[in-house]
Amino acid sequence: MTQPDHAAALPPIAFIGGGNMASAILGGLIRQGLPPETFEVVEPFEAARARLAAQFGLVAQAEAGAALARCRIVVWAVKPQTFAEAARAVQPWTPDALHLSVAAGIPSDSIARWLGSERVVRAMPNTPALVGQGMTGLFARPAVSAEGRAQVEQLLAPTGDLLWVDGEAALDAVTAVSGSGPAYVFYFIEAMTEAGIEMGLPPEQAQRLAVGTFTGASALARASEDPPAVLRERVTSKGGTTYAALSALEAAGVKAQFKAAIRAAERRAGELAREFGAA
Repeated sequence: MTQPDHAAALPPIAFIGGGNMASAILGGLIRQGLPPETFEVVEPFEAARARLAAQFGLVAQAEAGAALARCRIVVWAVKPQTFAEAARAVQPWTPDALHLSVAAGIPSDSIARWLGSERVVRAMPNTPALVGQGMTGLFARPAVSAEGRAQVEQLLAPTGDLLWVDGEAALDAVTAVSGSGPAYVFYFIEAMTEAGIEMGLPPEQAQRLAVGTFTGASALARASEDPPAVLRERVTSKGGTTYAALSALEAAGVKAQFKAAIRAAERRAGELAREFGAA
């Protein structure tokens, strides 16, 4: 993780949008030593501005203005459908800034066109970033320098792990696997919890068992040098309980259907790019 003295080296940063992902990044940086005065936040919704003030001591503005001119990095945490309009309001104040977009589905070509800048990085984070356990895929346009990449890494370090991809098209796969991935995990936790309840466990115990199993298995997979298939085989004795469960999953075609679901998410990511990036 980035240490406070490293975080303090970051220049003034603007956040366009102050929702959950922006709050995850802001909170991490403030905990690491950056004062609230480092940031300029534009957030049109009054309730969200009040939350930022209460949570971080930040005075967010309802619309873009001259205060943004001091910022050397701009983080775009807006909804895809509002990006183009927001960019038109911000662009006059940030001609030389490095732009980091965490908005899903907006291609960097569109962002560069709207902002009149080639210094654009796209990020695909996921919601565990809210507790510092996120997984973020990153793509930088050629105009982004090594220093710019390093600043992005410093900025996002409090949210969890980072992974750079060489081609922007890979971000659709990142979106499908890790961006949407927490929902898949929650889906299986939900199913395991329901099964536990149906077998007679109290709801709180069933959920604790399901969540703890995912947490522990993920930690083991992270710590092990062996691939998941090998770890799975070690848990599976032929003729045992795990074997019975996995045989039922295979008979139902769960793995094939699960992979098909992830490919559906990948296709939708591409559709969103075409839908919202054409403005």
